[in-house]
Amino acid sequence: MTSLLPDRRIQSLSRRLCGLLFSIVVAAIGPVALAQDTPLISGGVGFLTNTNGGNTTYSPNLAPVLAAPIGPHLLIESRLTAVEAFFPQGDGHGYGHLHFVGPAFAQADYLASSHVTAVGGYFLIPFGTFNERLTPFWINPLQDGPLIGPIGTMNSGSGLGGMLRGSAISRQNYSISYAAYMSAGSTNSRFPASRSTGGQLNVYIPNARLEIGASYGRLLETAKMNAIGTHVWWEPASLPLKIRSEYAHGPHSQGYWVEGDYRLSQFGGENSFIGRFEPIVRMQQTFRNSPGADSLPAANTQRVDFGLDYHLPHEVRINTSYARRFSSTGDTNIWETALIYRFVFPAWRGK
Repeated sequence: MTSLLPDRRIQSLSRRLCGLLFSIVVAAIGPVALAQDTPLISGGVGFLTNTNGGNTTYSPNLAPVLAAPIGPHLLIESRLTAVEAFFPQGDGHGYGHLHFVGPAFAQADYLASSHVTAVGGYFLIPFGTFNERLTPFWINPLQDGPLIGPIGTMNSGSGLGGMLRGSAISRQNYSISYAAYMSAGSTNSRFPASRSTGGQLNVYIPNARLEIGASYGRLLETAKMNAIGTHVWWEPASLPLKIRSEYAHGPHSQGYWVEGDYRLSQFGGENSFIGRFEPIVRMQQTFRNSPGADSLPAANTQRVDFGLDYHLPHEVRINTSYARRFSSTGDTNIWETALIYRFVFPAWRGK
């Protein structure tokens, strides 16, 4: 049995520190929250399978999310990720085992005004759309993320430092939102981060239900590198259709993904047998510009995913998908399934 966290002393210390931090937060917000908004615990639990090239990995996942308001201006929020993975070791040696427990983010948000929110702590990097909006497995309609996901998100996907974000302009026909961050470097296994800076600017047109955005990120380590990206999301009002797309260009690779999913709710409503189905298609390509140490494919790669999700009552969902990956290094079939439950409940009874 192997582990992503080999040092048991570090694991024990981290668990104690997380428990102490949670106790402090609960003690601090308790008297205030009982008189106003009650903290919420939400998230998801799921059992995921991935068959890649004939080898199947089984992965139970748990990801609780805490949102705890402290007064009218301060919000504490965090998402913990707990993953187990059982995979074939080959040559008849049975299954190996990996596990990981750590925060995806743990931050404090101060609502300074209607246009500015100051964020401090361990936060998701605002580059593109997938990292902040679709990484939770109970939200993502497909199990895997895009191949270009590491571009601009500094591989770990999270930063350690501060961020300003909010609505710059809000009008009836359009609105403009922004985010700008600065991250310090961290080699801690629980809070990995690179020294970096960047930001994002989004324009939303409510009448068309259309969002267009641009992102920028700069790595400030020994090798200074830039990344740029754009995205377009469209959700037409007349159809239960969602079109999402991103393009990103990094120092060594570039690529895009386009995804569409359609809930068949027009056939008898969302709670009908047919209306619970949600087919999804994603197409993506990556292009290797130069050799380099990044997490993208080493050769030009194309991949197409076909998914079919089924929404059961009580926030339970079944995900199934098939993907075909084309590359000069070899073509691969990928089959994935998941059983997911999304939950939300108050931390304690409010008044």
